[in-house]
Amino acid sequence: MAGGKRKFKRVLLKLSGEVLKGAHRYGIDPAVLQQLALEIKRAYHSGTEIALVIGGGNIFRGVSESARDMDRSSADHMGMLATVINSLALQDALEKNGVPTRVQSAIQMRQVAEPYIRRRAIRHLEKKRIVIFAAGTGNPFFSTDTAAALRGSEINAEVLLKATKVDGVYDRDPVKHPDARRYSRLTYQEVIEKQLGIMDLTAITLCMSNNLPILVFDAGIRGNIYKAVTGTTIGTFIQG
Repeated sequence: MAGGKRKFKRVLLKLSGEVLKGAHRYGIDPAVLQQLALEIKRAYHSGTEIALVIGGGNIFRGVSESARDMDRSSADHMGMLATVINSLALQDALEKNGVPTRVQSAIQMRQVAEPYIRRRAIRHLEKKRIVIFAAGTGNPFFSTDTAAALRGSEINAEVLLKATKVDGVYDRDPVKHPDARRYSRLTYQEVIEKQLGIMDLTAITLCMSNNLPILVFDAGIRGNIYKAVTGTTIGTFIQG
């Protein structure tokens, strides 16, 4: 990617659940959901195989204020179920726009989603279906970023595309510090040493161990998902 534009064969796109709530405090904004589906549809038609992981923070986050008095395992399982809700909503929006989609859940619920089976997921991708991985890793104490790193490694994705609310990784919070500097490239070790906090340590370490590059970019800009999938230079690229 450093040498110029290239289209990836297979990617794992990680979306924050918060992106679905739009201007609302919580929940799913139908207009935002539709726009996101159209953005993903455009990327899908580039020919790249796309797998997705979406968070559940718009509904319930295991470590949020609302979960502070709960047992951590129970709270995290509720968060996993929230990702299933988001995954089903996104599947519906994609299929209404003509994009074949399958949801695979790490927590078995056969009435609404397939169980996660690696070989089946890869076969869906080869058949040009989008696969959405729901319910995180199926275990508490792991973030959806870690789930994205795990699933991306398992399906042999070429890159983990982390869609955020900012246009890359900065040395300081760009909201609080207008003079913050954006990095165009970083190594995994620099992310860890500088404590840049773009993903939790488990997710970064997993990507590093499996040599899975990470592209951090702003999903709020129209066309950016397509650009990320097709290798256009945007955001911050993390590798090596």
